Amino acid sequence: MTDNKLYNALLKSQQEQRRPDHHKGEARPEENFRKEGPYAGSDRLEPNWVRVDEGDGEHPPSVYDSSVSLSLIGNPNPWSREQLRERKIIYAGMPDKEVMDAYRELRIQLRSREDGANVSVLFSSLGSRENSVLTAFNLAAAFALDSHTSALLVDCDPYDQALAKLVSSPMNAGVTDFVSDSSLKIRDILYPSGVDRLTVIPAGTQVSSAVELFSAVRMRDLMTELKTRYPDRCIVINAPPFLESTEARILERFADQIVFGVPFGEVTSDEIAGSVDAFDSKKFAGLVFQE
Repeated sequence: MTDNKLYNALLKSQQEQRRPDHHKGEARPEENFRKEGPYAGSDRLEPNWVRVDEGDGEHPPSVYDSSVSLSLIGNPNPWSREQLRERKIIYAGMPDKEVMDAYRELRIQLRSREDGANVSVLFSSLGSRENSVLTAFNLAAAFALDSHTSALLVDCDPYDQALAKLVSSPMNAGVTDFVSDSSLKIRDILYPSGVDRLTVIPAGTQVSSAVELFSAVRMRDLMTELKTRYPDRCIVINAPPFLESTEARILERFADQIVFGVPFGEVTSDEIAGSVDAFDSKKFAGLVFQE
């Protein structure tokens, strides 16, 4: 290519980038509701080396590099776009750009409150649990859309089995099973979700003793391990509806921030204010209004 042709090609490219796009349709993955800073080592010139102890005594400590290892997170049964759309799971390029932008904005706000560091977020509905785990799943999926971040959804609502419909792989043991059975290891309760870089832990089968299990030392150790093992991981904890149970108050200790879901027409302003006052005000991050 001659210098003149190269110049014209660069000029054309710059003009196309400056040209406003008035066409509606699918959102582009690179579009953001707000300019988002780099996270999880995306601005590092050197690899983000972190030594990780496998913890089971069978393997020596390994060196974890998020820039390499994120691409190795297993997703053996990825959802197609049609399957994601059918389940109302967000994805890059989805037609409803307003929904995508809303979750992106929520992600940016939560990360900004932690100065760009990784975060653990407790989500709890103030109304019915319908669509509650879907909102929590989509919030985790929004974190996972960042190619430099992994996300983990920890379902702590054993009274609702809706998560199974959102995950592409069959699930068995979960949080309550792990806490009640010391023979289980963390890897026994981790499952690929069907969404890249998003892993899930189901609530488990021990329903009647959930309150006691969430208060146990082994539950504390589990959440500490999940939060500290990988430097690029953001965690979303799905708690039972706040006004109907006590679990959310117990689970608050494991979260850096708290987000309430507000189903349309189900909750009064006094109930919202009372729920916010019941938690540490420094942790309260905002409300998500659900249709």
